[in-house]
Amino acid sequence: MTPRRVLCALAVLLVAVGICSAQDPNVGTWKLNESKSKLAAGMPKNLMVKVEAAGDSTKVTVDGVDGMGKPTHNEWTGKSDGKDYPVTGDPNSDTRAYKKVNDRTMDLTVKKGGKVTISGKIVTSADGKSRTVTVHGMDASGKEVQAVSVYDRQ
Repeated sequence: MTPRRVLCALAVLLVAVGICSAQDPNVGTWKLNESKSKLAAGMPKNLMVKVEAAGDSTKVTVDGVDGMGKPTHNEWTGKSDGKDYPVTGDPNSDTRAYKKVNDRTMDLTVKKGGKVTISGKIVTSADGKSRTVTVHGMDASGKEVQAVSVYDRQ
């Protein structure tokens, strides 16, 4: 292969990667911005959320702390089709479902034992530099919770 063909192939590859990445503004690593968030005292916090492509699905890896400040880690792999997919590592949920509303908005449903415990919305900013997760529902003790978590792209 000539150097010119190699360069053309690399250019096409880079454009394709850029287009694929641009199609889902949620893909990336997101860090909680506590100063912009509205979280109740003693509430679990998702400090770092990594969203990545996994074949034709999406993998979400969450690292944070529980209400007592102990480290937490959970993972979810599925599609943004509104169907339930299993969660591993989260004692408060068995499944999550994400449903794409538009290019920058997704609905979120969290279930434990088949019962909806948390629902919410994820909105990525127009510039792609932040995202806001607004949730409401019940915690493990049956107490009503509401939170707004703002994340900055890393």
